Amino acid sequence: MSTALFGALDRSEQSPQITVTKYENGVRRDICGAFSRLSELVFELDIDAGLMVRDAVMRVQPDGKDWYDIPLSKKSDTCFTLKINASELSQNHRGDLIWYEFLLISDKGTYFTHTDNNCNVELRNCNSGRFCMLITKEGHSTPDWFKGNVMYQIFPDRFAKGGDVPVRDDAVINPDWDNGIPEFAKELGGHLDNNEFFGGTLYGIAEKLDYIASLGVGVIYLNPIFEAYSNHKYDTADYMQVDEMFGGNAALDHLIKEAGKRNIRIILDGVFNHTGNDSRYFNAKGRYPEKGAMQGSDSPYYTWYNFTPDGKYEAWWGIEILPRLKHQGKGCSEYFLDDDGVIASYINKGTAGWRLDVADELSDNFLDGLRNAAKKARKDAIVIGEVWENAATKIAYGQRRRYFLGDQLDSVMNYPFRNAVIAYLQTGCAEILADTLTEVFATYPRANAHCLMNILGTHDTERILSVLGDKEFEGLSATELSTRRLDARSYDRAKALLKIASAIQFTAYGVPSVYYGDEAGMEGYRDPFCRMPYPWGREDKEITGHYKRLGRIRNENIVFARGEFKIIAAKDGLLVYERREGDKVIYLAANASDIQIDLPIAAECVDLLTDKHFLDSLTLPPRSAMIIKPL
Repeated sequence: MSTALFGALDRSEQSPQITVTKYENGVRRDICGAFSRLSELVFELDIDAGLMVRDAVMRVQPDGKDWYDIPLSKKSDTCFTLKINASELSQNHRGDLIWYEFLLISDKGTYFTHTDNNCNVELRNCNSGRFCMLITKEGHSTPDWFKGNVMYQIFPDRFAKGGDVPVRDDAVINPDWDNGIPEFAKELGGHLDNNEFFGGTLYGIAEKLDYIASLGVGVIYLNPIFEAYSNHKYDTADYMQVDEMFGGNAALDHLIKEAGKRNIRIILDGVFNHTGNDSRYFNAKGRYPEKGAMQGSDSPYYTWYNFTPDGKYEAWWGIEILPRLKHQGKGCSEYFLDDDGVIASYINKGTAGWRLDVADELSDNFLDGLRNAAKKARKDAIVIGEVWENAATKIAYGQRRRYFLGDQLDSVMNYPFRNAVIAYLQTGCAEILADTLTEVFATYPRANAHCLMNILGTHDTERILSVLGDKEFEGLSATELSTRRLDARSYDRAKALLKIASAIQFTAYGVPSVYYGDEAGMEGYRDPFCRMPYPWGREDKEITGHYKRLGRIRNENIVFARGEFKIIAAKDGLLVYERREGDKVIYLAANASDIQIDLPIAAECVDLLTDKHFLDSLTLPPRSAMIIKPL
């Protein structure tokens, strides 16, 4: 049950000239770059004797501050070491982002360490590719129930009909659930009312919970459900009311209760950066009896928005129907963050937490308060941010964000994962994916890494099957994309690649988030074509069966919850990595190439996807993946 199963493949993570070993409180932590302020750290450098290094220093820069050097002690002619408390690297009680590198001084010159993924290291003659380290708040933790789980994302209007719900007078109903095409703007960014609905409801979701549970799902993430004019609901009209066309507050209570019977938790989408202009708060169309901000400064909501002297207002990305909230306004933050505010109210109803829309545009103070409000209402509530880049080093609007230092987010949407998986499957270059997976795991705190929302598609992206099967959709018009579908050959190839992508998604650290219908073979391009109605009765049963198998594998193997992660091999189309916790270990082996790959193994094992056993070697067919468990 050791790494020796693939010992012949094991990829060295160090340069032959230098090995950097890290310890935290006496435990070796090489693939780790985030530590509590209370940790004692040891860095040990083993250096090739031919370099004749006489001195070594650690050059450190707390983010935004000056560099300084810390000398290492010389244990031998080829070994240098440094023992230091993490709190010495950061005096900030909230934690910090630290940049660092090692300088080796020799009669031959000065050598600088270089890393491309915050783990692997080599030496260069100039400084580049520095390491980064997060020093986190002591006691930083994330919800254990979320780790090892499976998430399912639902766009409520397009998943399932159910219940007797009212239809708004100004709503347009598209009756063609099976073949209807969502209304779209002819030009990218063109005006669209977004008042066309297909009729999905929360009652409909409740009726499909047994199916959702069959996928191994333990968490449902709902796109916005609050009262709003549009079908997407990102233009909130009333945070305290579930939209009547989704079934209202009673439907949410029903869904929470029925999901709980199946051990499924519900996460809501929090759109707290802006509201709709057609809302009780802004009331641009005068639909609400109480004065909104648009009715003048005597409105209780006037200070919630930024108005200019000429009566104009700040809107999200200049979209006038989405006036941006000013949380510093009187009563605004309290409305969301008080004990009876929006955040706590829905958690007290029984929801498990929040996914935060455009988290980059929410202030640090608001995020701090939001986390406190969520955790006060429910200690194990989850808070997930929409962040598209590396969350540890993210700069938004000129400010370094501190998402993962312990005061804000438990998780983020893992877009770097999605991008790297797609790049691997489109190019056949495993190194791209290996470096991304290693970098994130070697940078994020373990508590956050195991909670990452690992996505292949969302309501904001093209369907993963379409991306993997179609290389020529970029630049096409909305009219062309609305009816574009893969031909049979492209579909079969995309399906094979999707099986690889999903196998990686379900075995890598973090939590797989399946966008509704990906498991049914749904196709579709950019918004709104990635938001088509679920094809009930027309699913690709082979893909659905594959996802059900993945869900069972994940649920039955605890190693996926908190197991360590390590790349074993990444060359051309071959990717092999392990998940290990104690004496439990499972491997993912993927082949994105068009040729068969034969791998030597050192012990008997089984592919959990097929139940096929292997003894001395295993064969990876072209465009295939295996989840391998030693016996």
